[in-house]
Amino acid sequence: MALSWKLVVDSVNAPVLADFWAAALGYEVEDPSALVGRLLAAGHLPAEAAAEHGGRMIFRGYAAIRHPDDPFDATSGVGLGRRLLFQDVPEGKSGKNRLHIDVHGEPGEPGGLDALVARLEGLGATRVREVDKGPAGRWWIMLDPEGNEFCAT
Repeated sequence: MALSWKLVVDSVNAPVLADFWAAALGYEVEDPSALVGRLLAAGHLPAEAAAEHGGRMIFRGYAAIRHPDDPFDATSGVGLGRRLLFQDVPEGKSGKNRLHIDVHGEPGEPGGLDALVARLEGLGATRVREVDKGPAGRWWIMLDPEGNEFCAT
């Protein structure tokens, strides 16, 4: 039996990083505002555990994105399929990622890899190094706005 999972990314500013990755991947930022509002109103969530971002109430230090075609729970806003959760942690990034995301451009996209890399840079990513393995492929190693490595291919 296959198990459900989500990728969790430690961050300094979860909502801002979620915005970047949602734009980079064409995902949707989850909207937990209805759940946060209900929990606040019922006294089950202290006011300091909530924050506002992008006109929505969120859980302070957390933000998630989900694939737009996957189901989600309308009551909580939580995706039930492919999703990434960003959580703020007190310590900074200290080394190379042991796990990273590969962002694939659309086949036949005008401009190909160069257009994809330029779009990602426009969202706040940084180019690190181009890798050209000839027939095995060509890609760019990049950094997201918090310095997490990923590849654009």
